[in-house]
Amino acid sequence: MREGIALTAFTAQGRALAHRLAEHLGGTVRVDESLADWTAAQFGKREALVFVGAAGIAVRSISPHIQSKAVDPAVLCVDETGRWVIPILSGHLGGANALAQRIAALTGGEAVITTGTDINGLFAVDLWAKAQNMAVLQPERIKHVSAKILRGEAITVDCPYPVAGTTPEHIRLGRDADVNVSYRSREALKHCHCEPVTDVTDVAIRPLEALQLVPRVLTLGIGCKRGTDAETLEAAFQQFCIERGICLEAISGSASINLKQDEAGLLTFCKGHGWPLRFYSAEALRGASGGFTASAFVEATTGVDNVCERAAVLASGGRLIEKKYARGGVTFALAEHHVNYNWSCDNG
Repeated sequence: MREGIALTAFTAQGRALAHRLAEHLGGTVRVDESLADWTAAQFGKREALVFVGAAGIAVRSISPHIQSKAVDPAVLCVDETGRWVIPILSGHLGGANALAQRIAALTGGEAVITTGTDINGLFAVDLWAKAQNMAVLQPERIKHVSAKILRGEAITVDCPYPVAGTTPEHIRLGRDADVNVSYRSREALKHCHCEPVTDVTDVAIRPLEALQLVPRVLTLGIGCKRGTDAETLEAAFQQFCIERGICLEAISGSASINLKQDEAGLLTFCKGHGWPLRFYSAEALRGASGGFTASAFVEATTGVDNVCERAAVLASGGRLIEKKYARGGVTFALAEHHVNYNWSCDNG
């Protein structure tokens, strides 16, 4: 999990501004560390890096570390007077554009936004995904979707969930999609529809080559034998996702029985994925509503007939979508919680 904002500056005036911004934004300011070492250390762990100074310094500093818009932090440049605030990297998914507007409001300056959909006031699919808490699986395909909108053409969105609000003028809903919203893996979608989309001039996007947005709507229920290590859990989990056709990015949390709350392997496994892990007593699990895969052995051992399915349902408050999967002394199940989507691209 990334943490906070890191700022750097190169003159006395710039440092004063950096400290003022850090105070308002909850960030930290580079002190004595070399710029190269600071950038290398902060790039992978911070939500945003802010360079108070020349844009060229920022560009040269971050260039060895850039990977993709899906994982790079927001990077911004602010001149030392605070007049101009320029997002350099990860304007949408990383939140650089939104942060630039926040900083400009603090300095009385102007956010210099150059993203095509923003400056034309058009729907931005990656910004929408971020605002709706969806993961983007193929960030390299964003440009093709945006290019189509910029040409004045409509894009088709295949979304199984209701989306509140007025549908943007460049969006139509349908199955032969430019954008597919699904927690199923690409392999699992191979057997679904459809005919190719042919009205894209610079690249032909077929349904299985569509930009896939993954809603983070699933809770993983977990059961395991005493002493199960993180590696065993991970191997079983990867196979579970493959066999059941699940995108692991769709999982937002995990749950188990409180008998496992001191299991080091389980704690390490969930922490490695960044999932909050909730524990329930056998009594609470017995109170989960629904039909579950009962096991006399599990009941004799834990006091409840099923751990993984009941824990998933209880933690999610939703419905069971994948029943118990067992492998190597580990059991998994998945429940889907209710979500309220809308057409807003505002992440604030």
